[in-house]
Parts: sequence; C-alpha cells; structure tokens
Amino acid sequence: MLSTDKLSCNILADLLVAHGVRDVVLSPGSRNAPVIIALSRRSELRCATVVDERSAGFIALGMSLQSGRPVAMVCTSGTALLNYAPAVAEAFYRRIPLIVISADRPEEWIDQDDSQTLWQQDALAPYVKRGCDISARLDFTNGEWWSRRAINDALLEAESGRKGPVHINLRLDAPLNRECEYECGSATPIHTVTPSPELPVAEARRLGQMLASPCKVLVVAGFHEPDERLNRALVKLASLPNVAVMTETLANLHSPLFISRIDATLVRLSERQRESLAPDVVITVGGALVSRHVKEWLRSRPASMQHWHVGVSHTTIDCFKHLTLKIELPGATFMRQLASAMQPYKAPSGYAAEWAELSLHAAEIAEAYMDSAPWSDMTAIRHIISHIPRGCNLHLSNGTPVRYAQLMDCSHIHRSDCNRGVSGIDGSTSTALGASAVYDSGCTMLLSGDMSFQYDIAALSSTLMSGRMKMVVICNGGGGIFRFIGSTSGLPELEERFAVGVRLPLRDLCHGYGVDYYEASSVDELKREFARFIRPCARPSLLAVHTPPEISANVLKGFFR
Repeated sequence: MLSTDKLSCNILADLLVAHGVRDVVLSPGSRNAPVIIALSRRSELRCATVVDERSAGFIALGMSLQSGRPVAMVCTSGTALLNYAPAVAEAFYRRIPLIVISADRPEEWIDQDDSQTLWQQDALAPYVKRGCDISARLDFTNGEWWSRRAINDALLEAESGRKGPVHINLRLDAPLNRECEYECGSATPIHTVTPSPELPVAEARRLGQMLASPCKVLVVAGFHEPDERLNRALVKLASLPNVAVMTETLANLHSPLFISRIDATLVRLSERQRESLAPDVVITVGGALVSRHVKEWLRSRPASMQHWHVGVSHTTIDCFKHLTLKIELPGATFMRQLASAMQPYKAPSGYAAEWAELSLHAAEIAEAYMDSAPWSDMTAIRHIISHIPRGCNLHLSNGTPVRYAQLMDCSHIHRSDCNRGVSGIDGSTSTALGASAVYDSGCTMLLSGDMSFQYDIAALSSTLMSGRMKMVVICNGGGGIFRFIGSTSGLPELEERFAVGVRLPLRDLCHGYGVDYYEASSVDELKREFARFIRPCARPSLLAVHTPPEISANVLKGFFR
C-alpha cells in the first residue's frame, strides 16, 4: 500500500486497527499531514474531518460514549493540542477511552522561535492515563521496536482498569509529503487477557450480613452508561425491605422500585423524616451526582453513617465525607453479588416502603405543580421530555436543562447523557453530534440552554450533521441558572455580569448551515412545532423555545419551596 514514508505514522495506523479503533476524528494541518495520510488510507478506519479542534475533541468523546469503543483524534502541532483540553478532561473524569494523537516538531526546534512550536508532550498530563513521545527519527538501535512498544502501551492503557484518555505525541520532521510502499499489519500488537474480577464468596456473604435488616441501606446511582446487568442487580436489591435505591436521570437505570426523582423527593421531607430515613450505610455507584440536595443531606449525617463506593477509580472518592469502604469492582459485578448475598438475611423492615410512599407522593405533588405552572422553562422542558420518542437518545447541556430533567419522569428515554465529568458548559452540541454520528437506531436530541449552545456553534459547520441530529435550545435570555442559584440570584450585578443574555441569531445560523428551523413561544406553539420538529427528516433540525427568564426562575424556586 502506498502510504507516508514516516514509519511511526504507519506503525500507529497498524496498532489502532489491531486494538479495535474504528473511528478517527481528524483536524487538518501541515505537521500532521503524514498522520492523516497513514490513517485515511486504511479502509478499516472511518475518518471524519472537523476543523475546530475543541469541537473535534467533544465529537470524538460523543462517538466513544455512544459506541463504547476507543476513538482516536488527530491534530497538528502548536496550540491545536491545547484546544483538546476541555474534552480530554471530561473524558478523564467520565472514564472514556480517547486516543489523543498530536503531531509535533523535532525536539531541537522547540523554543527556537520556529512556527507552531511549544512543549506538547506533557501538555495534557493531568488528564491522561499515559503519554508517550515518539522521536522524529527511528533509525537508531531498537528505535522501531521502542516506538511499537510505547504506542502499544498507550493503547492498552486506554481500555485497562479505569478507562480513560491517553496521549501519543508524534514528532515529525520535514519533508512531510513523501510517500513509500508500506505493508499493512507489519507492526505487531500486544494484547492482554484480564480475568473477570469478583469478590470471594465468603467476603460477599460477610458484606451481605453486615447490611442485613435492621440496617438501613441507601443506594445512590450517578451517571452511568445503560447497563442491563446493573439494572437487574439493583432491582433485586430494591426488592429487599431495608434497601432503597435512588437513581439520577443520567444513571440510565429504570424500575418502578427506584426513586428516580431524587430532588423532588428530598425537598418534601420533614425534618423528622430526614432523620428517620437517614441511612446507616449509603452505597454509591456510577459517576458524579447532579443532585445538590442528596449531597448536602448525606454530608450532614453523623459520623456513624458509613459510605461504600463501588467502582474502579483513580483516587479515593469521598464525596459525602463518610467513606469507609472502597470496592474496586465494576458496579454490575458487585451489586449482583451483594444482592445474592443479602437474600438469606432478608428480614422485616419498613425502610424501603416508607421511601416508596414518599417518592410516589412527591411525584404527584411535582406533576400537580407543573400542571398549574405558567409558561416557563419548566413547562417547556416538561413537554419536550415527555414527548421524546422511544429509541431517541437525549443529551443535556449543563446549567438548567440537566437539573430540570432530574425533576421529571425520564423512564421512557432510551439513553440520557450529559458532560458531568467536569460539568463544563462547553462542548454539549459537539458531544451530541459525535454520538449521533455512530447511533443509527433513532435520533439523538440535544436539549441545551442558549448560553451553552453559543459556546459550541462550530459544531453546526460539521459535515457529520445529519437528519438524526435534533437540537432544542431554551432561549431564556442566557444564564438562567444564575437567576436560580443562591450564590448569584440576589446580586445586584445579576443581569449585567451573570445572566447577561446572548446574541444568538438561531434562525440565520440555521439558514446558513442548512438546518431546519422551528420556534415556539407558548405551550400551544410548542405542542405544534415539537411534533413537526421531531419527525424523521433528511436534514438536521433545531427548535428555539423562547421562555420568560424571570418567570422561569420564580417557577423553579417555587417548586423547591
């Protein structure tokens, strides 16, 4: 095969294919031309070109999130790599295996006032599991073997243990456009065999006995990819009379036995109930929690409360300040073993039943409140979420959309995601777009605030945009979250410095980028326009929903009062 004459790039292409990478997001440049040549000429790799590296990083994140496979992203030298940082940080805390590939100048030209040069090899060091810096010349003793081993190490690390991003920095010298024949598959991959971890039976029984009634056990699930094995295990646990299971919208876990509206339930508890329902042991699974209410409540518990955290982690996660046990196992594995181990110790308890009654009552109050609420963010988002068709994946931006989703019934939604690894406002559109590019069983719908959407307009220019991509933008004057949260809502600078509004000409943007445009400013308009917007079509679609900012903030405050 005719390819680049840069051996390191051909070795990289071989090993990406061998390690199961199928999708690559390329950002054009000069220094990375040999990498682009090597990868784009491999039929096993699907290459997409995205000019803006910040958008490209989040598109790759969305692809990996949806496909469950590692995705590679390739940039040129200089500041291009730094634009990947937000997406790479998100991937690190979301445990998403991105393969970051940056082209670089030979080391002797760094800091010599040469174009596009900076120290790249450790630029993402805090947010990658492993990095390797491949020399521009491999003609030294063991050079080819060394580069194969280093790249193999990085690719293995991305999917081992706690998954996450890795960085491969390729130094490339001029000329960059020379070609030569290369025999594909020449570079030997290194594979690993990892036995499935499980608790010893005796240890599982010991833990199960520790949690037996009258012990009050509360399981709290944060963000997680859909996992039927974990769902079944938690249903089995929730059927025990002394176990309550709380699931956030992003946990993608559904059962009538689960408390799925955590905030709506906790805000209704009396002081007596907050004390009587406090768990003896709380078990967390999944990623960071959205719910401020559950975090504040559990942090306020006495030191006698125990916290067990389940999952393969890179550090000690003590979110509630009560951690007593780290369980370094996949959630589905541990919960299945624990559910079985607790069955012999099943005994009467009213703990689960009381939670179930309170949860049902809270849901009824929430629905009645929303029924009577005026046109606002809450009523608009409620209609949108309740009418998402089955098989459609939902991506939520940070700020208010993900918090509103916490208050509503999302059990019918195929999959819900949000960038909650570091909870940044940037990249929501690109992440959803990346997911839509590899999910072909239905549409992918982004529900975004206008300020978040403004951060990521570059995504609209991507050739990956298709009819499977649906975007809803809540236009509430920008920064709606600032009108609600206590740290800013009472400040005299609120409207001037925080909820500042955005100049977002959505109709013109859609016209320019070939996106079908719809808009609504009332309940009746939303009912009519959403039905048109969500139907299958050939082009991407955007629905702008205009809501009154002050009324929306007051409606949300009233819900929690």
